[in-house]
Amino acid sequence: MNSRAQRLAADLQRLEADFLLVSAPVNVRYLTGYTGSNGLALISAGATGEGRFYTDFRYQTQSAEQVYEYFEREIIAGGDLLEAAAKTLAATAAGSARRLGIDEDHLTVKQYERLNELLPDGWELIDCAGAVERLRAVKEPVEVTHIRAAAELIDDILGWVCEQGVGGHTERDLAIMIEHEMRVRGAQGPSFPSIVAHGAHGALPHAEPRDVQITRNALLTIDLGAVLDGYCSDCTRTFATGEIPPEQSDVYAIVLTAQQAALQALRPGMSGSDADAVAREIICSAGHSEHFGHGLGHGVGMEVHEGPRLSHTATAQILQAGNVVTVEPGIYVPDAFGVRIEDLVLITEHGHERLSHFPKELLAIS
Repeated sequence: MNSRAQRLAADLQRLEADFLLVSAPVNVRYLTGYTGSNGLALISAGATGEGRFYTDFRYQTQSAEQVYEYFEREIIAGGDLLEAAAKTLAATAAGSARRLGIDEDHLTVKQYERLNELLPDGWELIDCAGAVERLRAVKEPVEVTHIRAAAELIDDILGWVCEQGVGGHTERDLAIMIEHEMRVRGAQGPSFPSIVAHGAHGALPHAEPRDVQITRNALLTIDLGAVLDGYCSDCTRTFATGEIPPEQSDVYAIVLTAQQAALQALRPGMSGSDADAVAREIICSAGHSEHFGHGLGHGVGMEVHEGPRLSHTATAQILQAGNVVTVEPGIYVPDAFGVRIEDLVLITEHGHERLSHFPKELLAIS
């Protein structure tokens, strides 16, 4: 039995579900290995565990190459995967009332109603939202290897940016150059649209690169990540494009101090809210409480934003060995400038391991 499906089957027993229907493409890929756009996975909660995968004729060859041997594949000529899954369930549990777990976050109302129509009398649909995501939050060694490689690629890209320089480029030009270089170096693509923002534009945490030339004597924030072997990375560095006012240097020092303190505190058993509080206290004590409006970080894996969260509201999210999270405090002064420093971090049995290694002192880039 596939170890991921086995762990999921144990969780389904806890949730009192007999089966789980998985429809979100990223969760289907995590469980089955399939990267196509049309597929369903059905997991049994039984002690031996069974897995069945459904797709249509277009993906017959692809699924044969990708889907793990543990899953029995079924190619549906007509393409109605829900109907095929319902037939399997009806035949598997004929004559008995059963409970099918679904993820209401990923199933449309139309699909929900369709399942209710297709299943025999006596079946109950129960919400098992987050069941697969909980597994994905704790990375296996092979996943950590992929994420580490994606983080190293970003370290290299940041070094390349420093070598190339930013003079004469617009924010948008530089973002395009960065994403092209990622692909040249083997990435499938960016894990999110790259952020390049300088001067007052850097005060927007999710600034979109503009057709505005990067000027001298300003702060420049570059937030980027790459997808490599299906796994994401995420890293932010803020540079100086020349001489900057003392106020901006002081703010950079505050953010760096907050980020390093939060990193030092990270350990398994810590809540996401406690991690956030370490950095937030330093920033608030420096008089910038209103300038740090987002959480400290988030999980990263097959998606660039996944569990666990590190924020002041994440009191119930407890860090575990195997979590990969960002640590990214920032200070954003409206209409003036912004600073963010972000590392990717693996939570280990006894603390943490930083996966982002590009220098964090304030570097000048021309």
